[in-house]
Amino acid sequence: MAQIPRAAVTAVLGPTNTGKTHLAVERMCAHSSGMMGFPLRLLAREIYDRIVALKGAQQVALLTGEEKILPPQARWFCCTAESMPLRHGRDKAGEGGPMNGDFAFVALDEAQLGIDPERGHIFTDRMLRARGREETMILGSASLTSMVRALLPEAEIIGRPRFSTLSYAGAKKLSRLPKRSAIVAFSIEEVYAVAEMLRRQRGGAAVVMGALSPATRNAQVAMFMNGDVDYLVATDAIGMGLNLDVSHVAFASLRKFDGHRTRRLTISEMAQIAGRAGRHHKDGTFGSLGSEDGEAAFRPEEIAAIEEHRFPPIDHLYWRDGEPSLDSIDTLIFDLEERPTRPELRAAPEAVDLGVLKYMAEDPLVRDRVRTVHQVGRLWSACGLPDFQKLGADHHARLVSRIWRFLSEGGGHVPRDWFAQAIARLDTVQGDIDTLSGRIAAVRTWCYIAQRPDWLEHPAEMAERTQEIEARLSDALHTALRQRFVDRRTAVLMRDIGIGGDDFPVEVGQDGAVQVDGETIGRLEGLRFVVDPGARGKDRKMLLAAAEKRLGKMLIVKAEELIAAPDADIVLDATSGAMPRIMWRDIAVATLGTGTSLLQPDMRIDKALVALGQDVHKRVAERLVRWMAAQQERHLLPLLKMAQQAGDITTPAPVRALLAQLADAGGIMARNELDGALALLDKEQRQVVRRAGVTIGVLDIYHPGLLKPGAALWRAALLSARIGKPVLPLPPAGVVLLTLTEREQQMGARIAGYRGIGDAQLRIDMIERIARGAHEAIARNESYDVTSPLIVSLGLSDPQFRTLMRNSGFRPVTPRPVIAEAELASSEDPGLEQAGAVVEETETPIVVDHPESLPDPATEVEAAPEQEIVVESLPSGELAPVATGANWAFRGRPRPQVHAQRPVRNEQRREGSAKPPRSGDNSHPKKPPRGDVSGRLQRASAEPSRPAGGGAFAGLAALLGRED
Repeated sequence: MAQIPRAAVTAVLGPTNTGKTHLAVERMCAHSSGMMGFPLRLLAREIYDRIVALKGAQQVALLTGEEKILPPQARWFCCTAESMPLRHGRDKAGEGGPMNGDFAFVALDEAQLGIDPERGHIFTDRMLRARGREETMILGSASLTSMVRALLPEAEIIGRPRFSTLSYAGAKKLSRLPKRSAIVAFSIEEVYAVAEMLRRQRGGAAVVMGALSPATRNAQVAMFMNGDVDYLVATDAIGMGLNLDVSHVAFASLRKFDGHRTRRLTISEMAQIAGRAGRHHKDGTFGSLGSEDGEAAFRPEEIAAIEEHRFPPIDHLYWRDGEPSLDSIDTLIFDLEERPTRPELRAAPEAVDLGVLKYMAEDPLVRDRVRTVHQVGRLWSACGLPDFQKLGADHHARLVSRIWRFLSEGGGHVPRDWFAQAIARLDTVQGDIDTLSGRIAAVRTWCYIAQRPDWLEHPAEMAERTQEIEARLSDALHTALRQRFVDRRTAVLMRDIGIGGDDFPVEVGQDGAVQVDGETIGRLEGLRFVVDPGARGKDRKMLLAAAEKRLGKMLIVKAEELIAAPDADIVLDATSGAMPRIMWRDIAVATLGTGTSLLQPDMRIDKALVALGQDVHKRVAERLVRWMAAQQERHLLPLLKMAQQAGDITTPAPVRALLAQLADAGGIMARNELDGALALLDKEQRQVVRRAGVTIGVLDIYHPGLLKPGAALWRAALLSARIGKPVLPLPPAGVVLLTLTEREQQMGARIAGYRGIGDAQLRIDMIERIARGAHEAIARNESYDVTSPLIVSLGLSDPQFRTLMRNSGFRPVTPRPVIAEAELASSEDPGLEQAGAVVEETETPIVVDHPESLPDPATEVEAAPEQEIVVESLPSGELAPVATGANWAFRGRPRPQVHAQRPVRNEQRREGSAKPPRSGDNSHPKKPPRGDVSGRLQRASAEPSRPAGGGAFAGLAALLGRED
């Protein structure tokens, strides 16, 4: 370690890469305690990490505006210049300690920043006031020599030469830049533009800007240092002492906006940035980006001055009273605006904090509340909140005013809920680079507030939360920068194959990933190469063309395997929410669309197969057509036969019309939709339909074979393809009763052969069994209600059962008294009583409702065979349904056989009743003329009133005992 003479103040001045900062760190670590002030939070963090490695985390503190790491036993402090704890003239004797500026060693880095209009007064104040007990060191450019001699005549000035040579390398195009180059730009837009060009031409670049959080900056620099990228794009923040392994510095521009105007860089600024090239004893070069002409080119005198480290001396520094009076607002403003008396110092331009103070001083509330020294100090502390977001003086002043109001009233703290809500709005990692950068800038404001010791009631908790949010945003920003500006696979392609090269080392992984030299450029999804989503624009086209050209042979081999594949390897994909597809080895090879008919959909072969040539395309299409025909033969045979019979001219025309409609609908239709076609069928034609396997049900007409799971899946796919809409969700296989709430699920269940019953979906063949069971129970004189075995096994509730029976044509009726026929006969015809005939007669009418799904009774009776007709309410004593109370049951008596010896009832009958059978004739009554059902089926002119709690369902007489 170089030996420095002991003195009150030592100024170590010289160009970049002279080891000034390294020397100061060594000197500080040799003392019992020390503090160093830096121009950037990034640089303070870098030196903090270095000293922690030497002294341990418990011995080192980090103080910046937004971050505070302060172990109780910390002895060495790394700070930004604004955060350096200094001794105040009003400190009392004995009130020492690090937080009161009592350090054995103090150093200020980059002291020449005292010339900066915005922050210069901070560095000038620290140079004049920051002192160590044993040693003080001022680090800076050699151009600061005259200022040190004038302001600090007691200081010893030590010059240090540069370790390596810095030389001009001329102007270079971006494509010609050497590796390990840093390109410096002076606007965010320019940084992004250069980084994007490097990504396209050279595979990417790291990005370093002063607004980045330390975590993001370190992650970006790590990519550059580790060799993941060969280039770094940065703002002029790179010139503030950041230590990087850079061989060449290229200036994208030599002009910058300094907050007031756009101007050309000074020679000192050029040298500060160019000096980042070269490290320790490794030589470096600098130059411009582009041509040797124009404003972006270096002038000969500038080149000579930079190479020889000859810079114009600094003739002034900006100054502002660093310890103003806090007696009142007015005296505070007066001291801050006081002009320096020394010619080497100039009054600093009005900074943001002073502008905010003047703004608030005009508020009567502020004047009323701020009266004591403590209150003035608290107000001035609030005005010191930096404008990290650069939103402008007015907006920033309003935020400061609101915070001060919290600090000046109530408990004197910023409300916890308000603070938590503010940071919660920033806690999202969604968005592009600019959005994430803006959030990081915003969260820095809240980090600053959380670091103030008396602004929050629980500062440690809130500081931890804000730092966690900043860390997440930093990680997201690093990822976004990497995704946007780094494309290693492009560099690999450019290096290995060049444009139009033939040596393309393609590897396809088990998961379909296509790699080149270990870099994934896309995926082979089935038979199609898909470029990685990270590639964009021109790169996507290049990768797609190159990959498809070299993967062609592999795809042809796969196509041949498909053509030779057995049927078991090809499946139908009818996933709900998507168009039906044909899959082979989990690869979509075709999609079904609208065709000439339901059973002949359009088969759209995947484009990747089409691109393999007409011959391959044709053979694949023929193979898939054969497979589909086999699948339809297996799962949709009833539908195929139905369609075939509908086109057979030997089939009666009414039957063909009905089967054609049914086949076109997929083999299942509501009965009311086929009323017209059913009305045209005679008895024999109905038998033809039944022999075809079609069930003419109470509510639906269908083929039972099409209710199987495989048939339902194919029907759903074909119906979806015909209308060109995604497949509807199908119910689970084997389930009879469902409860579905979504409309799409209900529609899918209808396609699969279910019908809505109240809030449930019941399979239509079960509905037919229930209706037939009702008629059979009546015929057997048995009860049939919700407690019946079939209903219990299905799990139907009582409301569902009632709804189903109503929909099937049954209606509750009001029971009427049953009059014993013997009593009636004895009062009207004594001969009957003598014959011993006892026959009950009921006045209960048969009530038949005819919803749209039911046939007209006259038509059904006319067409029905004799054994299907049951005559109700006849004096012969035949079956009559009787209400049994609230159990909604069906009960009846067995039909009595009327024998020849049985006496004939008297002729006195109610008007409209059928004639009794002739004596000795046990056949059914003679068929009435067509349309006349008065003797067989008696309809009520109006539905009888229903008793409270229930009633009886009267059966559909015309449907009793039917096979369909």
